[in-house]
Amino acid sequence: MQQDLITRARTWLAEDPDPETRAELEGLIEAGDEPALADRFAGTLQFGTAGLRGEIGAGPMRMNRSVVIRAAAGLAAYLKAQGQAGGLVVIGYDARYKSADFARDTASVMTGAGLRAAVLPRPLPTPVLAYAIRHLGAVAGVEVTASHNPPRDNGYKVYLGDGSQIVPPADAEIAAAIEAVGPLDGVPRPESGWEILGDEVLDAYLARTDAVLGQGSPRSARTVYTAMHGVGTSVLTAAFARAGFPEPVLVAEQADPDPAFPTVAFPNPEEPGAMDLAFATARRARPDVVIANDPDADRCAVAVPEPSAEGGWRMLRGDEVGALLAAHLVDRGATGVFAESIVSSSLLGRIAEKAGLGHEETLTGFKWIARVDGLRYGYEEALGYCVDPDGVRDKDGITAALLIAELVSVLKEKDRTLLDLLDDLALEHGLHATDQLSVRVEDLSVIADAMRRLRETPPTTLAGLAVTSAEDLSRGTDRLPPTDGLRYHLTGARVIVRPSGTEPKLKCYLEVIVPVAAADELPAARTRGDELLAGIKRDLAAAAGI
Repeated sequence: MQQDLITRARTWLAEDPDPETRAELEGLIEAGDEPALADRFAGTLQFGTAGLRGEIGAGPMRMNRSVVIRAAAGLAAYLKAQGQAGGLVVIGYDARYKSADFARDTASVMTGAGLRAAVLPRPLPTPVLAYAIRHLGAVAGVEVTASHNPPRDNGYKVYLGDGSQIVPPADAEIAAAIEAVGPLDGVPRPESGWEILGDEVLDAYLARTDAVLGQGSPRSARTVYTAMHGVGTSVLTAAFARAGFPEPVLVAEQADPDPAFPTVAFPNPEEPGAMDLAFATARRARPDVVIANDPDADRCAVAVPEPSAEGGWRMLRGDEVGALLAAHLVDRGATGVFAESIVSSSLLGRIAEKAGLGHEETLTGFKWIARVDGLRYGYEEALGYCVDPDGVRDKDGITAALLIAELVSVLKEKDRTLLDLLDDLALEHGLHATDQLSVRVEDLSVIADAMRRLRETPPTTLAGLAVTSAEDLSRGTDRLPPTDGLRYHLTGARVIVRPSGTEPKLKCYLEVIVPVAAADELPAARTRGDELLAGIKRDLAAAAGI
């Protein structure tokens, strides 16, 4: 075995403060497991605009207490260099493995660096942390979460004092500060000195959730709700109770936090099978709507009764929910700017234009959407919705759920449904049908090879539609900074291809627009949209070699 590898592993082992990861690493060294050691010491987890995210385990390529202590020390150094010495850092965490440990380590490092630290009282939704930053006047916030990643993962998300996630150049400056951290025994880590917050912050957040609803609006929607084994149940049910909605029927098997996520392969409402238990509960309870949060409750999924769907329920796409919420806000007289990421449906722009509202497109991620001047509403297709930007400058699955329940209630009074409103939008703006080709890989070179192939030999037609323009987004545009992505405009369609920023996936976002002149044309338009999406997906996969 490489002596250098053993030396690095032993050096890491000597300063690892966690008995569990120490035992793991000792076992690998004693067993002479060179592949496993090489994997853990192939580099370091990179701190980027999503912070850190990775599998829990020993070594610099895993999420562990040593990595988190270094990240916290680098963040503290960055904040002090920005003139924020003595400022408050708020720390939140979800219910995943090691989350509470990572939160405590962060509080200890911040305290040792001369900053003030305050930790949320227990595992709570990410939007509560995003709210707390501005509510408490903090200079930064940290959320320990891996969102909807597999059970073995955890992560570290950083916000600055404006309540938004970090963007360049802050990410690179924090990464450089982390790189400059020396041995861990040189990082002061007191045993106390930080504050454990009470429920006052949560109560203030819940009081704020009322602001998203119209005064005197109907509150009759009956809901089945799943927290997907995450931290959403107590906060969402409290918000629904405050607002006067009927108590949601919980998906019992998934209601309590469980870091093993025993009933789902991936704890993401978008993944196949993740909503099966929710739909089974809905068939018994017969609600008006099914609502799901992801494990840290910053995303919101919606499903509606549809007799023709398998099991009688259909998940709405994120783009559909995004358009429904926009239409509801317009109907309520919203003013300001509607914003979305470039991978989301162009229908939002049409809704905003018709209402005389501003519309902006940003790079993917709420770190960009939340920074749009004059933002009133922002969304992206991956089930993220910001409906109260003055309260939470990030996606918020709790307030989005409240607004959906209100919209269902308004429609219910008129004997109408969310599907009826989607039909109205198709008649008014054309049928905007979206889909995604998402490829999860074990080997990241597959993604790099696919992007290289598409750059070197871009497709000229997809599903028989001519590609009218192709943009390499890595060069930036007049409205967007550079990002690793490709955008194709077709006659009546649009395609964007990009590597995921948080998972080992290549994601391809597809949209087709089919004109509809009358209600009786809707079924044919939907069939045509499905055919085009399937054709684009097939031809794009061939062009990318995936």
